[in-house]
Amino acid sequence: MLGHGYTHTFLETAVASVNAGCNLELSYGMKNNVFMRIPQALAMGNITLQMLRDRVRPLFYTRMRLGEFDPPAMNPYSTLNLSVVQSPEHRNLSLEAAVKSFVLLKNIQGTLPLRARDLPGQHLAVVGPFADNPRVLFGDYAPVPEPQYIYTPRKGLEMLGANVSFAAGCHEPQCQWYYQREVVRAAGAADVVVVCLGTGVDVEMEANDRSDLSLPGHQLQLLQDAVQ
Repeated sequence: MLGHGYTHTFLETAVASVNAGCNLELSYGMKNNVFMRIPQALAMGNITLQMLRDRVRPLFYTRMRLGEFDPPAMNPYSTLNLSVVQSPEHRNLSLEAAVKSFVLLKNIQGTLPLRARDLPGQHLAVVGPFADNPRVLFGDYAPVPEPQYIYTPRKGLEMLGANVSFAAGCHEPQCQWYYQREVVRAAGAADVVVVCLGTGVDVEMEANDRSDLSLPGHQLQLLQDAVQ
């Protein structure tokens, strides 16, 4: 609200927000946030105690339903560990969800899917800054993943038994420094080329927008070199 010029101070913002029905502020990591001005607004009469109670009630009702105030022994989730969370059943379900989330825009000449039974003797090239860099595969709202459960495109394709070569071309998504020769060499010797491009949180994320939708840096050149 401050950034849009609707209010001029945190106090004004707190008053306007509470009066409008807002009862929660996303202020993770902020030592000085808007809702810390609520006691001052209450003392000045800008909001009433009854209004404050009305705003807080659904928050605590939800927290009580979630069991946040129960003893840990009453919480059935308190004893769960990685052996449960990362059980084969859960991992298979995660894999199914990931597969079903893909969007295939084109499939010229039925190139996809790549089947393991068709790959022996084939030479695959996996190129691009997203081909084997686990750090850039997760968004800014993703949890911190367990390294042993991360499968990059390169790692996944190598499990299919094909002869896989790899060339990043760019070491980071910004792709300011492009190593063209390694991409051309890998792609030129391959029967199938998998190009892994994108943006990632280094290029765009919440509060860090881009002015256009072009591939960053030299990524378009990398794509053209890989498929020529």
